[in-house]
Amino acid sequence: MMDKLATFNQHRALLFAIAYRMLSSATEAEDVLQEAWIRWQSTTTSVETPKPYLSQIVTRLCIDYLRSARVRRERYVGTWLPEPLAIASIQNPEEHATLAESLSFAFLKLLEYLSPTERAVFLLREVFDYSYEDIAITVGKSTSNCRQVVHRAKQHLRSHKPRIESTPQQKAKVVESFLECWQQGNLSELISIMTEDTVFVSDGGGKVTAARYPLKGSQKVARFLLALRRSRLIPPMTSQFAYVNEQPGIVNSVEDNPQSVFSFEFKECRIQTIFAVANPEKLDSMRSHFGVS
Repeated sequence: MMDKLATFNQHRALLFAIAYRMLSSATEAEDVLQEAWIRWQSTTTSVETPKPYLSQIVTRLCIDYLRSARVRRERYVGTWLPEPLAIASIQNPEEHATLAESLSFAFLKLLEYLSPTERAVFLLREVFDYSYEDIAITVGKSTSNCRQVVHRAKQHLRSHKPRIESTPQQKAKVVESFLECWQQGNLSELISIMTEDTVFVSDGGGKVTAARYPLKGSQKVARFLLALRRSRLIPPMTSQFAYVNEQPGIVNSVEDNPQSVFSFEFKECRIQTIFAVANPEKLDSMRSHFGVS
C-alpha cells in the first residue's frame, strides 16, 4: 500500500496538471485525482510503467467528467470562467512558456471549442509530449485519428492567437501599468492600455453581483472599472499585482479577503480581454495563497 501511495504522490503534480487543464477547475481536478487514487489503490495487476497508466486513468475520468459537466455548465448563471490558480512567482518564464501559456484563461477558454476527447488528445501531445501511441490507447482512437485531431486543433487555436505575441515581461509591465492607472482613476491612460475592441467578461456564478453579458469596447470597459472603484455601494477595495495561472493578473480584496481575480488576454502589448472571476466558490486557491480561511 505504501509503495502505491509513494508512486501516486510521485506523479501527483503531473496528474493534477493534466486534470486542471482538462477541466479548468482545481476543485474538480482534485475530485478526479481522489477517484484516480481509489482506482489505482484497487489495481491488482502489475504495472511496470505507472506514469502512462495513471495518466490514462486521470484522462479518462476527465473525459467522463466533462461529458457530464456540459449540462451543468450550460445551466450556469452568466459566463463560466476557469477557476483561477494562485502562483507565487515565475522562475525562468521563457523556458516554461508552453506550460505557462497552457494555463492562461485565453488558452483554457479556447479549449472549450474542442470535444472532451479532442481536448485530451491535444493536451497530452502538445503540452505534455506524450507519444501518439500512448494517446491512442488512452482515448481509444487510432494513432492516425489522433494526429488529425492535433492538426485540426492547432489550426483552430492558431487562427485565434495574435500575430505578434507579447513576452512574459511585456505582459507583466502592461498589467502593472493597468493597475496603476486604475488605482489613480486615469481614464485616458487606462483606455490607451487596452485595444479598441477590449472585452470585459465576468463570472459571479449567481453567487455575487456580476455582469451577465460581456462589456465590449475600451471606453465602456474603462468607465465601468473606474465606476466600480469609486462606488460607495461596495466596501473599500485593494488591488495588487499577482500571478494568476502563471500569467500576470490582479487580485482584488476587501479587508485582505480576495473578492475577485482579473486575468488578461493580450494583443500586441495591449489588453484585449479581461477575465474577472468573482464567484466565491472559485476563489479558494486565492484565499489559501493569501492566508485567508
